[in-house]
Amino acid sequence: MTNLLKYAALAAVIGYIVLLTVFTGGSTKPFQEIEQGVEDSIDKSKLNKSDMQTLKRYYGLNAADYVGTMLYTSESTMSTEEVLLIKVKDNRQMQQVMGAVEKRIESRKNDFEGYSPKQMQLLEEAQISVRGKYLFMAISPSAEEYKAAYMRNL
Repeated sequence: MTNLLKYAALAAVIGYIVLLTVFTGGSTKPFQEIEQGVEDSIDKSKLNKSDMQTLKRYYGLNAADYVGTMLYTSESTMSTEEVLLIKVKDNRQMQQVMGAVEKRIESRKNDFEGYSPKQMQLLEEAQISVRGKYLFMAISPSAEEYKAAYMRNL
């Protein structure tokens, strides 16, 4: 009986490790492939691809420091909509990128607080996902859709 319990416990631990690896692991696909999958889902009538100077201005991040970056922003200054995808070179960079994303969201909340409840709600419901060396962030009425496209393409 104790041997059976030992094997059951061992199987549970192995199962947990496998699930943990699957759900927290990144992707072996090239950045461009994941980027294309996300871009295909984006409503380009509302969002435009931004240059890397915009990434520096909005997030304080230099695109050359990362494997790949993609940023879509709204043309309208009255909209908080943004989609960001970054692949870091090493895991130490992830903390910096995550801090920049959190700072950007807080800054936008300060801009729209008391001004636009709809935009504030979008900011509150921002979709952020870190998987391996990838960080994805979407602020949009379609944020869950965009995140699902990201997850499918990992």
